Amino acid sequence: MDLRERVLESLKNVLDPEIKKNLVELNMIKDIEISGQNVLITVTLTTMGCPLKDKIRKDIIDEVKKIEGIENVEVAYGEMTKEQKQQLIQKLQGKGERKNPFINTRIIAVGSGKGGVGKSTVTANLAAAMSSLGYKVGIIDADILGYSIPQIMGINKEKPTFIEEGIIMPIEKQGVKVISMGNLLERDEPLIWRGPMLGQVLSQFIYDFYWGELDYMFIDLPPGTGDVPLSLMQSLPKAEILIITTPQITAASVAKRLGLMAAKTNNEIVGVIENMSYFICDNCSEKHFIFGKGEGERLSAELNAEYLGDIPLMTSIREGSDKGNILAGDTNTEIGQIYNRIAKKLGHLN
Repeated sequence: MDLRERVLESLKNVLDPEIKKNLVELNMIKDIEISGQNVLITVTLTTMGCPLKDKIRKDIIDEVKKIEGIENVEVAYGEMTKEQKQQLIQKLQGKGERKNPFINTRIIAVGSGKGGVGKSTVTANLAAAMSSLGYKVGIIDADILGYSIPQIMGINKEKPTFIEEGIIMPIEKQGVKVISMGNLLERDEPLIWRGPMLGQVLSQFIYDFYWGELDYMFIDLPPGTGDVPLSLMQSLPKAEILIITTPQITAASVAKRLGLMAAKTNNEIVGVIENMSYFICDNCSEKHFIFGKGEGERLSAELNAEYLGDIPLMTSIREGSDKGNILAGDTNTEIGQIYNRIAKKLGHLN
């Protein structure tokens, strides 16, 4: 094997940070020039504005410098032609076919029946906890009008990468791939759309984004049992429903309606989580059941679903969500330990 072949072979260890496939496989290596102990590698990017090209450069240099006889590595960039981008799309998503990207993915639709119970916060933290366990995880924020996932995940200023029409890269945070309408609009821009238009957006989130191979896709449903949750359940019949409630009787009774709707659409209810279950006083260290007690377990029994656990009312969870700092992936924290237990239980319910 000559030196050029060895360089090309080493580049198979360098992954595109967004697509998670190697540069050689993606036909991104345009040229390799070798002069003595110096190597110049030209990489064709999907767009010259690629936000991760510095990482690509570093990974290439680190990998190629491992080869004996090479002292200096330089990286130059070019941009793919329209034809090359189309070839990449075909490689990633098939020859123009609109395939379901989640055939081998477990879909968890997270719903609450009503707003204000912390459903999106639970979704984001549970996804981070699942990622920390080694699963490949994604989130689709289906709450198109009342999105909050970008703020909670700390990605409200980030935009997805558009490769070409028909293929868009989701944003990645803490190993979780995410997309929300909040990442496509200018900040605080209002939306006044009706049900059918919202359904089109969800279809684009599913089919026009490149999700790669995922173990879990969490879909953060809007509150209630209206058009969007209903159409989503009907379009993704294999989706399992995870119900979030609080200990309040009113919250649990409304959440029950979502469970009954799931039964009508033949979507399995994977479990119930009770959020804001109790508060531990800093001074007395006792549990205070501010919003009531036991409704989550009662609801799970009524729906014949698994009770996955309860999450306390904690200042650190609220502060983390406000600051876009998800703590659930760190098992050194109390939050991380709580979500880790729930994530493990969910992972075993296959």
